[in-house]
Amino acid sequence: MFSKATANFIRQIDPEGSLIHVSRVNDSKKLVPMAVVVKRNRKWFWQKPKYQPTVFTLSDLLQGDEVLIPGVSEAEFLDYEGTFRDKVSGTLDTEAGSARLTVEGEGSFKLQSCFGKLKKEELDVRTLLRDSRSRLVDMQHQLVQQLEKQADVLAVVKERILTTSSCSITQMKREQCMFQGVLGLVAMLGSPVKMCVKDKNKIEADSDVSLEIPSGTVIAYSILELEIKKNGHFNICLQPDTIGGIEQDSPLSWSSHVSINEVDGKLNGGKAPDTIPLSALLNGSQEMDLSPLAELPDSTRCALFKRLQEVLSDKAALSYMEFLLEELCSGKTLDMAKHEDLSESQRESLSAVLDQLAENSQGGVPPHLNAAHLLVSAMEELPDETLCLLSESRPDFLKAFDTLMCTLQKSSEPFSIQQLPIALQDNQAFQLAEQLLSSTYVTLKRDGDMLWKETGNEAGVLPLVLSLSIEGLSLLCKGLKL
Repeated sequence: MFSKATANFIRQIDPEGSLIHVSRVNDSKKLVPMAVVVKRNRKWFWQKPKYQPTVFTLSDLLQGDEVLIPGVSEAEFLDYEGTFRDKVSGTLDTEAGSARLTVEGEGSFKLQSCFGKLKKEELDVRTLLRDSRSRLVDMQHQLVQQLEKQADVLAVVKERILTTSSCSITQMKREQCMFQGVLGLVAMLGSPVKMCVKDKNKIEADSDVSLEIPSGTVIAYSILELEIKKNGHFNICLQPDTIGGIEQDSPLSWSSHVSINEVDGKLNGGKAPDTIPLSALLNGSQEMDLSPLAELPDSTRCALFKRLQEVLSDKAALSYMEFLLEELCSGKTLDMAKHEDLSESQRESLSAVLDQLAENSQGGVPPHLNAAHLLVSAMEELPDETLCLLSESRPDFLKAFDTLMCTLQKSSEPFSIQQLPIALQDNQAFQLAEQLLSSTYVTLKRDGDMLWKETGNEAGVLPLVLSLSIEGLSLLCKGLKL
């Protein structure tokens, strides 16, 4: 809840800037000016980095006993109060033989953040540069030794935004679901006797949670990355596009975080999916292969597909699933109690699916686990609107839409509407395909019987991650009766 509120704050006041939202209240006390933050670059180039505050300051990491005490300026920032609402409704009506089931659902969500008057504290960078000029990083420091050198970057807190008085975050959820079943039982031997049982149930769930935030709580901050040489010499990266890191014994390859960040920068700045072939982006990497998903047992594919469709409408659950898969792919032991926004039942459900995926995983990361991580990571990058549409998509539609995406990727030239898969020639299915593409800034244009796509400048990597998401979901439900 706190993380959602601070993320909304950043989206509203600094969407393209350098501010990072604080995801946990417990991190607030660590985020003092000049505090050391570990920036972890992620596996896939479209993923945003993760930031982990530490209990150390830059002074703690330097050789020598002299403590760095640079100045810190303080200024009023702004008053902030935000309210975010969402409403979802849907109906499912299905019939098989003499059995019929109708499900109607409706839900609403409201998150209200009253941070009140905020202030900004900013590090005196000039003083820091002067006082640290002749100092070296202690390369034997435990924090430095524990870093994953090709993925982690050390940075210092440059500025922070914090509350000046006690404030509150309130989250309100309303859920309503109605089930109506009609079951006809025909007696054996063709007897005309018929029994009919009707049942109607209505379930309502309300949840109101209020969180009091004390004065002095940090809700956002910015950093300066450090470029550290093997001998301990370091530079503070002052330009926004300057990338920090720790010097390696061997030159960095294409797959390293530096090259990936450069690619990411190009992707975010233009229409990469149109201008750069997918094969060039992936550079032939076998890690970008989703095909192992199709080789999973039917029961595992079915369980994973159903769980994914459930979490697509809950970004917190999707992010948690991505985190757990990342831990599994790194060979770490899972801690199922790390996410504050999920219920116990949600954690247990995710754990059951991941246990199936992790079976027979001894001796390295199995291809299917890596493929599952790739799929979930791609979906996590998609906008909420896209995820909501995918959660409502049937397997036959997903397979047809996957075929359409492959056609659009191969060429930007117009093609006949008759080439559309049969499932997409239905008006309702075609409109859903248009909505999905539109949510990633891709427009389907039509002139007579000809179709073509146009990609907006805002698209970035969205068409690529949508394509990966559709391919992965299609592989999971291939051959299954869902």
